[in-house]
Amino acid sequence: MLPSRRPETGREPWPEQPSSGPPAPRAGGDDGGPERGGTRRVRRDGEPGRRPAGDPDDGHDQDVEETPPVEVRRSLALAVAGFAVLLGLGLVLAAQTSGPGHRLPFTAVILGVQALSVLAWTMASRPPALMTVAGVGVATAIVADTVAVRSDPARLMPLVQVLLVGLAAAVVGQFVRRVDRAQVIESLRGTMLIVAGSVAFPTMIVLTRIPMGTQVIMVCLVAAGVALAVARITDAFAAWPRLAPQVPRGAAGVVGGAMIGTMVSAVLGSYLVTPFTPTRAAIMGLVAAVVAVLADLAVGYAEAGRVMAGEPSPRWGIGHMQGPLTGFALAAPAAYVLCKLVL
Repeated sequence: MLPSRRPETGREPWPEQPSSGPPAPRAGGDDGGPERGGTRRVRRDGEPGRRPAGDPDDGHDQDVEETPPVEVRRSLALAVAGFAVLLGLGLVLAAQTSGPGHRLPFTAVILGVQALSVLAWTMASRPPALMTVAGVGVATAIVADTVAVRSDPARLMPLVQVLLVGLAAAVVGQFVRRVDRAQVIESLRGTMLIVAGSVAFPTMIVLTRIPMGTQVIMVCLVAAGVALAVARITDAFAAWPRLAPQVPRGAAGVVGGAMIGTMVSAVLGSYLVTPFTPTRAAIMGLVAAVVAVLADLAVGYAEAGRVMAGEPSPRWGIGHMQGPLTGFALAAPAAYVLCKLVL
């Protein structure tokens, strides 16, 4: 090998001769600003949370979380509370007129409430073959009332059989038209509520034929009516804390209504004859009140779900009568079960 030698005198070294160490990282471009090459852009886009200030995606999650809650309409809540009081008072007073060989007035009242329930739920859920389902609901109501009056002995099983037959008839009626078949499964819940509401109210007719059944109706329905009314009145003035932004109901009304309904039933139990006691009446009232207010609350959630899905809302009166009607419809079979278990 030839020995290394120094460059000749008078000749300048190469201007871009590489140094012996690794190249220094480039801090900026020719003008001194930050480099905007492809590598820098890829690394910047890949880092979370470093989006440009004008990015349209900024604040998207915050907009979703800050959706304003549905406004609580005070007049509407008070109107629903008044309807619950009138409905409960009418059912309790009509039950007191029922007796052996004299059940027609109470049956007529129950039939009217059943027709109102079928109308409310049909207009709210709008199942396929709407007129067919409504007709089956009314027919089921008439058959259930007849069975409740004439069955011997008075028991609940014949009404369960009527419920199953009515539900099967409603579903078969929806399958007749081809255009309705694809929506039958989706609307099965609404169809079941329509038919079940028709069969639940005649439970009170069966109760009037059982010893102490009329007193059980009074205790349970008074507790349910008071609970529904107190819950709605509380929501009118203090719907807090909100259970959901889309539902204009508060937890204070639900809990307070159940508590006051239980207290009223215990007071009633102290005035009734044996085997009623304040403790037994309080247990019955607690169950009936909780069932009623939770059913009313569930109707509110169902209505909010339909609105969010873009379905048309029913008319004012029909739409807001569902809650009290459903609450009393579920409180009736609960009263029958309590009559068998507690007394």
